[in-house]
Amino acid sequence: MKLILITLLVLFNLTTFAQSNGFSGDYNRTFSAAGDHLIEYKLTLHQDGTFVFHSYSKIKNGFPPEVNKYGKGRWIAKDNVITFSSNKQEDFDEKYTLDFNNSKARFVTKNPRDKSDRIIKTKLTFVESEIPWMQRLDVFKI
Repeated sequence: MKLILITLLVLFNLTTFAQSNGFSGDYNRTFSAAGDHLIEYKLTLHQDGTFVFHSYSKIKNGFPPEVNKYGKGRWIAKDNVITFSSNKQEDFDEKYTLDFNNSKARFVTKNPRDKSDRIIKTKLTFVESEIPWMQRLDVFKI
């Protein structure tokens, strides 16, 4: 009985760990307009359940012309939805100011049963966020 219980426990932990491996990695998105404007978003999901986000914008005639914004915290995945959270005491300082609490993103990838030739890039689509410009933002896995 103990052997069966231990085996089930190990299988459960391996399944949970294997699912997070598909989500973890680097994601980014770049928007540019003829060298005048540049907006970059970079998101890294670590396997230990933490994340780091960097937003960079360089806008010609903007004030200020270059802006860097950072955020960090923890993430958890349930089904294909990733929920982000930030701890006010640990994740915020002078550099990390973006609040990812109440932010959710949907993980989109090609279904393994889809045998068609269409190409679907693996991405995260932010479906909820209190950061206004994060709504409906797609960041692609690299």
